[in-house]
Amino acid sequence: AATADVACDQYHRYREDIGLIRRMNLKSYRFSISWPRIQPSGTGAPNMKGVDHYSRLADALLEAGIRPFCTIYHWDLPQGLEDRGGWPNRDLAGYYADYCGILAKHLGDRITVWAPFNMPWSFCWMGYGVGVFPPGRAKYGDFLKAAHTVNLAQGDGFRAIKAASPKATVGSAYGMAPAYPKTDSEEDKAAAERYHAMNNVYFLETAMHGRYPDAFVVPIPYEEMGFRPGDDKIMQVPLDWIGFHYYTRRIVSDAGGAKRAGGSGSFGTEIEEDPEGGRDPYTRFHAAMPTEGPLTDAGLEIFPRGIYDLVTRISNEYNHPIIEITESGCSYLDAPYAKDGGHVPDARRTAWFQKELTELGRAVHDGARVRAFHAWSLLDNFEWADGYTERYGLTYVDFRDQTRTLKDSAVWYGRVAAENRVPGPAGSDRMAAI
Repeated sequence: AATADVACDQYHRYREDIGLIRRMNLKSYRFSISWPRIQPSGTGAPNMKGVDHYSRLADALLEAGIRPFCTIYHWDLPQGLEDRGGWPNRDLAGYYADYCGILAKHLGDRITVWAPFNMPWSFCWMGYGVGVFPPGRAKYGDFLKAAHTVNLAQGDGFRAIKAASPKATVGSAYGMAPAYPKTDSEEDKAAAERYHAMNNVYFLETAMHGRYPDAFVVPIPYEEMGFRPGDDKIMQVPLDWIGFHYYTRRIVSDAGGAKRAGGSGSFGTEIEEDPEGGRDPYTRFHAAMPTEGPLTDAGLEIFPRGIYDLVTRISNEYNHPIIEITESGCSYLDAPYAKDGGHVPDARRTAWFQKELTELGRAVHDGARVRAFHAWSLLDNFEWADGYTERYGLTYVDFRDQTRTLKDSAVWYGRVAAENRVPGPAGSDRMAAI
C-alpha cells in the first residue's frame, strides 16, 4: 500500500521547492506545520528540532521574497491526544491553544499570516461523524462535539497567537462549495441554505458572530455539542481575513420527507449522502456533485462560475472582508513526454485555471476584496485517501527519485503571477496578487 512516509519529501527539499516558487513568480506560499513534530505527545515543551525546521523554512521564504502563510493544523493530531478522546474532548481546545502559542512565540517575528485549521468541517465530519477518515469514528454526537471543540480552539488559538505575536494576522482555510437548489421549490432552496450553513460557514459564523448558523431542521440541543455558558464569547473572534478553498459546486435537494436509511457513503472530502434520507436526520438534505459539465481526472465537475458565486456571497454576507483563496485546483494525470523534450503538456489544467481566474477577476471587479489565490498545489503529492492516484500539482513529481518538472500549466501560471492578470480576451480584468 502507498504511504505518506516520504511523499514529495518537501521536508528535505524545501530549498529546491522555493526555487520552483520563485521561477513561477509566486508571492505567497501556503504550508502547514505538523503538530506531532512540535509536540510529539500533544502537550508539554516543544521539540526544538521541529521548531527549527519551520524557522529555517520561514527564513528561506523571506529571503526569496515570498510571504510565508502558515496553516497551523492540517489533520495530523498527535496520537496521545486522540487517545484522550480526540477532538470530541473539549480539553483539546486548551492543548491546541498552547500549541498555537508555541508557534507564535518562536515564529511570529517572521510569520504574520496564520490559518488555525485546514477544512475543519471535513476532518470533524469525515473523521468522527461517518468514520471514512481517521480516526474512523461514526457517531453524530461525536461530530457535534468535535466541531464545537474546534470552534472553541479557533477562538482560543486566535487569542494565543495574538498574545504572543503583535504582528500576527489570523484568518481561516475553510473548505467551501457553492450550493444550488435542485429545483425552484422552497424546500430545495431551504435545503441549499442548510448546506451553506453546515458545510461552508459552520466555523465562520461562530468566529464572526459567536453563534451557530441555522443548519438543522430540528434544532440541536446545545448540550449535545458540549456547549457551556460563555462558549459563545470564547468562539467569537474578529478574523483579520477569510480564507477558503474552492474546487466545484453542489446541487442540493430537501430530504425532509424521506425515511432515514442506514449507512453513509462519501465522495472526495465533502460529498456524503444517504440516497434515501439525506445526509443525516438533522440537516436532512441530499448533496450531490453534478456531472453536467466536463470532469477532471478526479471526477470533479468543472464549474468556473462557482468561485464567482462563492466569493461574492461571502463578501456580501460578511461585510466585504479581505478574502484569500487558500486552495483551488484540479487533478489531471499528464506526465512528461519524451518526444516533447520532457515537457508535461497539461493543457486541460491551464484551461481550468484560465477560466476560474477569469471568474475570480470578475468578482474582484465587482467589489470583492480578494488578496491572494493559492493553487492546489505546487507539487504532486500524497492526496490523503487517494494516495498517489491523483496529481494536482503544477509541478510533476516522479516519486521514484523525487525529480521535479514544471508542467506547462506552471509556466502559464507563472506569467499570470508576473503580470497580475489573466491573459486572453475574457481575462482582461486585473487580478489580485497571486
